[in-house]
Amino acid sequence: MPPSTSLSREQAWLLAVLALIAGYVDGYTFLNYQVYGSFMSGNTTQAGLNAGEGDIAGAGYNFLPIPMFVAGVFIGTFLVYSCLAKRLRLLFAIVAALLVLGIATMALMPDAAWLGIIALSLAMGIMNTSVTSVGPQKINLGYVSGTLNSLARHLALAAKGMPLLDAAGPQDTHARRAALLAAIWTAFVFGALLAGIASPRYSALSLVFPVVILLAL
Repeated sequence: MPPSTSLSREQAWLLAVLALIAGYVDGYTFLNYQVYGSFMSGNTTQAGLNAGEGDIAGAGYNFLPIPMFVAGVFIGTFLVYSCLAKRLRLLFAIVAALLVLGIATMALMPDAAWLGIIALSLAMGIMNTSVTSVGPQKINLGYVSGTLNSLARHLALAAKGMPLLDAAGPQDTHARRAALLAAIWTAFVFGALLAGIASPRYSALSLVFPVVILLAL
């Protein structure tokens, strides 16, 4: 098996696991704080609606995750392109630590919603920089609309029999890219489903699940 194929397959599996975590944490954040940890389109829309209705406090609350997510992407990108050894392990450790802070906030300071939102949004921003592509295919963990957009485009081009211009090999086709994106979307949805099951039952401790996975990675 060519090294590039092996690497892409490894990236795909890692991305599926991370997409599951992103969906899980996004679902947990919404259930507990009524904002999203990685779905900034939803937070932006809600903040704009609140502002239009004159609810400035609500607008500020829904706006809070946005700069935190951006800061997380900045920090993650800075780490990924640094000269530090084992950068990905360090990145996962930081995300896990922020999720632990989220657990502590919900368990010990349930009224400090702002701290939980900051910790979880930062974590998701940082994690979004860990894997940004599988081979030539660009990926964004928390941008589900973008994933579905790319999936539909690949399906349309596959139906028309169009060649894949940036193919990494003979097996890299529009249909294969569409299958990859569908798997990532499915992992995200499954993560949200798991959060819907676990969060009402275990409250803050439900975040232990993604922490364990990240530490294992």
